[in-house]
Amino acid sequence: MIHIEVNRVNGDFGFEAKDANGHVVRMDTSPETGGNNFGARPMQMLLMSLGGCSGIDIVSILKKQRQNIESLSMNIEGEREPGKEPSLWKDVTIVFELKGNIDQEKAKRACELSMEKYCSVAATLKAAGCDVKWKVAVRN
Repeated sequence: MIHIEVNRVNGDFGFEAKDANGHVVRMDTSPETGGNNFGARPMQMLLMSLGGCSGIDIVSILKKQRQNIESLSMNIEGEREPGKEPSLWKDVTIVFELKGNIDQEKAKRACELSMEKYCSVAATLKAAGCDVKWKVAVRN
């Protein structure tokens, strides 16, 4: 079982979450809704988690294929359901940008495997009805 501890530590809505290994993440809401910009918004953290989860998958797959990855970055955009409570992610697009001596087809397949098979965050978003799209670009 995984254990996470969350405590209010800054103003009304500033929280810190700590995992069993002591890693800390800050969360808050916007100043417009009473927050202080102490940390990331929880729903934005879900998109950050999508990038982290898929990034780990992609690097792992490409390393097994002996591809030389100099860098991997992701740009993620999302749109939430308007006028609903809770307001879930409706559409998310993630663009994977890889740099290095990487075969284009292997990169595309690694991204596809992550997004369609291995990434638990992508699967969670999809299970909630989110349309998750992705693209990949490789630069030498």
